Amino acid sequence: MAKRPDRAATNFHGLLTVAPEMEAFFELLHRVAKSDAYVLVRGETGTGKELVARTIHNLSRRSGGPFLAVNCATFTPELLASELFGHVRGAFTGAVRDRHGLFALANGGTLFLDEIAEMPLDLQARLLRVLEERAFVPVGGSERTAVDVRILAATHRSLRREVHGRRFREDLMYRVRVVPLFVPRLIDRTGDVEALTWHFIDQLNERETRQVDSIAPAAMGALLGHEWPGNVRELRNVIEYAFIVGDGPSIELADLTPELRGEAPPGAEDEDALDLKEIERRSILSALEKTGGRKAEAAELLQMSRTTLWRKLKEHRLIE
Repeated sequence: MAKRPDRAATNFHGLLTVAPEMEAFFELLHRVAKSDAYVLVRGETGTGKELVARTIHNLSRRSGGPFLAVNCATFTPELLASELFGHVRGAFTGAVRDRHGLFALANGGTLFLDEIAEMPLDLQARLLRVLEERAFVPVGGSERTAVDVRILAATHRSLRREVHGRRFREDLMYRVRVVPLFVPRLIDRTGDVEALTWHFIDQLNERETRQVDSIAPAAMGALLGHEWPGNVRELRNVIEYAFIVGDGPSIELADLTPELRGEAPPGAEDEDALDLKEIERRSILSALEKTGGRKAEAAELLQMSRTTLWRKLKEHRLIE
């Protein structure tokens, strides 16, 4: 059974890791936080872009001020304008009183614009004006209000491609992309799949009846062999799923989601999912990597005989 690694994860403002790639990223966050420049955080879904933005705020001279966040993809254009700039009474149907927007509320602090690539073009023009003049006008209003806000934005898309497709203003891109930061994918963070797996197990052990203290080799092989397109968020969901559907002190391969087991989820095409043979192959490769290529130790880790391991190595064409 796979036991927890000896090295404890570093907790950097809520970002947990054992990966040297992340340690270098944390150093970069320290340097970026010293500036007041606008930052664009790039990264795949589930990498923790908002947590990165909050960390920059906490490390900056603005840490005593507010940190506010908005997802630009969750509002209609009219509601997003009101959310950002506020509105005056009577600005539109239902506006029965004046309302402060996020720019006013974040004065002296940081405003995080998540999924900025989803912002409509007309609002992009208005946002650009606010960033250039450091002042805004509420929806339906006429008076300009000066504001001191640092903008941190995020997107999982390339803004350059969005500009090329005429979906994003080039002048706004250069405004918000003064400092581009690229959050490493989970699969590129050495040792973090295993470390974060145990972190999530510890969290669930505190609140669930089931108590887990080990992971079956086949399950660990599946976890280490997965591409994790949903990154840390997907890993957390997979471990929570395993707690719910499984039983006993060990997480087994059968406890993992269908994608991790190599089965097609309902309605998906068979070829879109890894088959069990691929899961087995990756488990073997993971065991060999952990034992430095020593097949006898790998067979013991996989809980199979040396003869069986040798046969499977030939089946998977891992040896001639």
